[in-house]
Amino acid sequence: MTSTQKVQHGARSQRSQEADKPHRRKGKKTYSCDLCGKSFTQAGGLKKHQLVHSGVKPYSCDLCRKSFTLARSLKTHQLIHSGVKPHRCELCGKSFTQAGNLKTHQVIHSGVKPYSCELCGRSFTQAVHFKRHQLIHRGVKPHSCDLCGKSFTRAEHLKTHQITHSGVKAYNCDLCGNSFTMAQTLKTHQLIHSGVKPHSCDLCGKSFTRAEHLKTHQITHSGFKAYNCDLCAKSFTQAAQLKQHQLIHSGVKECICGFCGKAFAHNVGLQKHLVTHSGIKAYSCEFCGKSFSDKQYRNSHLRIHTGNDVYCCDQCGKLFATDAQLQRHMFSHTEERPCKCDLCEKTFKTPHQLNKHKQIHPQPRSYGFLKMLEMLEF
Repeated sequence: MTSTQKVQHGARSQRSQEADKPHRRKGKKTYSCDLCGKSFTQAGGLKKHQLVHSGVKPYSCDLCRKSFTLARSLKTHQLIHSGVKPHRCELCGKSFTQAGNLKTHQVIHSGVKPYSCELCGRSFTQAVHFKRHQLIHRGVKPHSCDLCGKSFTRAEHLKTHQITHSGVKAYNCDLCGNSFTMAQTLKTHQLIHSGVKPHSCDLCGKSFTRAEHLKTHQITHSGFKAYNCDLCAKSFTQAAQLKQHQLIHSGVKECICGFCGKAFAHNVGLQKHLVTHSGIKAYSCEFCGKSFSDKQYRNSHLRIHTGNDVYCCDQCGKLFATDAQLQRHMFSHTEERPCKCDLCEKTFKTPHQLNKHKQIHPQPRSYGFLKMLEMLEF
């Protein structure tokens, strides 16, 4: 056999061997992980991936002690400490350590949010953000604080929270003296003093200092109320609102007025009430000139003049702006005195009369009292 014939024969043999191999199209993922189902095009890729499930992290960062399963992952991580961010977004100027992070960020500018939450209507640009958001509705909070037991849906939120236990508040506001544990929190706070509210709602025009506050507000327009109270079936757009509401059912009223002893479930209710003791009545009725300490009270009063949604006493014909006022008035037509003072045994027809009576008894100087003194001095 000549040398030319040998070459031709070898080429034929090689082609024959290639034909005998199982045909695999480019890009086909034939290697699957038995533990999580993730697929790979090459056996080497699967082998590397399986290290994740082993829990072994032999590569540690000398600066922050964070560990990784792959040397490549450690190398990528170390860029964070170097401060080098070579990948810059042309639209907003934000920089990133990795090209992949820049690519992910650029989706935000496209305006496309293909992942929508069926419970609250909120939309997301990335599947990972959508998945993380769903934990809120499921009530899953796997990250707990060892010091106070408070739980969080995300590890980074727990880390941020733990700083509050250190007691260190190194960032001070020059305008009001308020202190903060983080620089970012101080920066966000300072927007209040600037009066700048760059984030406006397209539906009602209400403005906010922070984008997340606008986002939270926009849920109210969606009509979605995914958080329901098990005791009274009242619904809320936010989990925080439900949590505050549930204090009413618990009967816990830790915020006590130092002037009259009235108790409130929330501090905001106490602060609103304290205005009544200050004597300031900033809201006036345009029809009769009567003044009120609260805008809501003034608006309720206006119904008497407009005739809208008024409540009439069927015994004497007197008109009232709210049903609560009518019910309180109805006590005047009865001799029953169900409200008893626990300090002197005296009885009254209404809770309002009882609370007014309690003012004659000495009250402990609570936080509300001291706060009120500060207001008056100022």
